[in-house]
Amino acid sequence: MTGQPRFFYGWVIVVIALTLMAVGYTLRNTFAVFYPVLVDEFGWDRGATALMFSINVVVYGITAPFVGRLVDRFNPRVVLSAGVCIMGGAIALCSLATEQWQFYLLYGVLAAMGLSMAAVTPLSALIARWFVRRRALAFGLFNMGFGLSLLASPIVQSLISNLGHRQAYVTIGLLAILIAVPLVVLFVRRTPEEKGTTPDGIPVPPSPLDGSVRARMETIWMRTDWTLRRAMATRQFWLMFAFNLCLMGLAQQMVIAHSVYLFRDSGFAPQLAANSFSFYGVGITIGYLFAFLSDRFGRERVLIPGCLVAAAATSMLFVIRDPSHAWLAFTSMFFCGLGMGAAVTTFFATVADLFQGRNYGTIQGFMVMGFSIGGAFSPWFAGYMHDLTGSYSTSVAIAVSALVLASILVALIAPGKLRPVAALNALRPEGSS
Repeated sequence: MTGQPRFFYGWVIVVIALTLMAVGYTLRNTFAVFYPVLVDEFGWDRGATALMFSINVVVYGITAPFVGRLVDRFNPRVVLSAGVCIMGGAIALCSLATEQWQFYLLYGVLAAMGLSMAAVTPLSALIARWFVRRRALAFGLFNMGFGLSLLASPIVQSLISNLGHRQAYVTIGLLAILIAVPLVVLFVRRTPEEKGTTPDGIPVPPSPLDGSVRARMETIWMRTDWTLRRAMATRQFWLMFAFNLCLMGLAQQMVIAHSVYLFRDSGFAPQLAANSFSFYGVGITIGYLFAFLSDRFGRERVLIPGCLVAAAATSMLFVIRDPSHAWLAFTSMFFCGLGMGAAVTTFFATVADLFQGRNYGTIQGFMVMGFSIGGAFSPWFAGYMHDLTGSYSTSVAIAVSALVLASILVALIAPGKLRPVAALNALRPEGSS
């Protein structure tokens, strides 16, 4: 291990990825606080207004495989910087929109394309090149940016209350560009080799012991050179696709898009509703850190409990009726975020485990389409059902059911049998962490 720097540059990459996640998803997830304002100002139906969020998710998912291919082939600094500029510019231009189709185009299409180029797909591919043995920990840390984006909801609500929604759009859009682009250009590096190091900063010198351990521990799955076509021919790929549809698509996007409105329907003041929703951000930020446990004990032992905790917490939304239940809203949002955070990050690490290779970005991008299918349906459907029934009960029931189904899908995937974490731990150099 001589010749390796004391400080591993991969942690710089993680911090930049965390920042990009926080910036990018702030622009998308604060839809929850803009949503009631747009309905009130323009007199639109909730379903038609929520459709802009659904369009955003669809476009995000459709473009993800193409972004994955881009990041597999080109300098990530170019892809990430372009994405931030497109996304931030589109959000700033929302300040000029007065018709639904304009929001559909700016927020629904352009902002989603930019986010796809600057968020999970390219960042997962980048992190996967820098980390192997501490992959779930690295994924958990950079995904904390998503949780931090949800904590921005009270801040954006304050901007809307004090400056109006148009000035708030301009402010967050331009700040995104000013914060993220310089970081990407100055500090992002594609591979550890560019900084004279190795994945995790831990070289594995060849030895007879390593070779014998590798021969015993590696599975046929681990030795496969994965392409998108080869991955799509496996049952596990489609089960993971369905898992992403249920967890991040149906359940998470309904919670993100409609929780603030659900609380306001229960009599919460706008700031209290935004503050209640921010507890989801606190929970999911902490939940992301639980993913590191899967590096030691296996992916299933984090994925399944995470889904079930989120399901139980989401079911609490059924009984919130008035502002005296604010404590219940805080509790529901916190534990919903905690469970989802642990499951989402472990899922990304699992995809990297099973389909790592030169085509990983493309495979991860296609996997994001599962999220987009569920995420396209649930925000629109929740708004439509509220227009129809005056209640979110049906939508909450769907979200809870989707989370329970996701836990069942994990058991069917059984990632530990295909790429056991023991194989990576057995190859860990003595004394490393």
